[in-house]
Amino acid sequence: MTRPVQSPEQVRAFFDAHRTVRQYVTADGQPIPLPPEHLDVILHAAQRAPTDATAQLYSFVRLTDPAVRARVAELTTNAHIATASEAFVVCADVHRVRRVLEVAGYAPGEWPAIAVHFGIGDAVMAGTNLLTAAEMLGYQGCWIGGVLNGLPGIVELLALPEGVLPFAALTIGRPAEDTPYRPRVPRPLVVHTDTYHVGTDDEIREATEIMNPIAARGDRPGDWARLLNAYFGAGGGMEKREPVLREVMAAQSVGWPDRSPVT
Repeated sequence: MTRPVQSPEQVRAFFDAHRTVRQYVTADGQPIPLPPEHLDVILHAAQRAPTDATAQLYSFVRLTDPAVRARVAELTTNAHIATASEAFVVCADVHRVRRVLEVAGYAPGEWPAIAVHFGIGDAVMAGTNLLTAAEMLGYQGCWIGGVLNGLPGIVELLALPEGVLPFAALTIGRPAEDTPYRPRVPRPLVVHTDTYHVGTDDEIREATEIMNPIAARGDRPGDWARLLNAYFGAGGGMEKREPVLREVMAAQSVGWPDRSPVT
């Protein structure tokens, strides 16, 4: 099948137009659903994503009930889940492939590390396809890592069986805000040739200066290192999320076979 070819400039422009959007056009505060043909094609795009070993180790939970949306918005501390045209919880899913094996009379193997490795990879690729297709139709969206803020509650609310682990939420809609273009780390620190290039202190400082605007809030200048420290530094948000994620992974039997409480 021959597909239309775009110029490098057109491809660059498409990806430069990407924005993370949290404020969506609504009808008096209520979500405006996507036309059925738009929803169908973005879900089609999601399912056309690459997958390892044909397994498709992911699932989407589409949130349509206003009460469920409101509760997920509360659990994730992301209010726009309630107002987006479409909202999904993107999950790594090894439950389904286990069921396929069992129904066919085979014994599922034990591969908890593989479940994480390929389950998250499949989920990300499918979610990225979904969002890219939505952007091609003129929508914008937002990946929401805040599922980790209320992971046990989300598992219970969505009745996720063992082997299904929420990775992120994903919202889509017509943007009702003009978000700025966000910088990225300089390419030499991200794209390595043949061997890994460990950045010098000066290169890291330069990258930090380039990234500082991404952390700006209102009239306050950005400090990217301070933002990263709030997430990834000692005592930061990721340390606080870590034990909950381990416990849920153990309960869901996804990548953490030791079911004992984390101390």
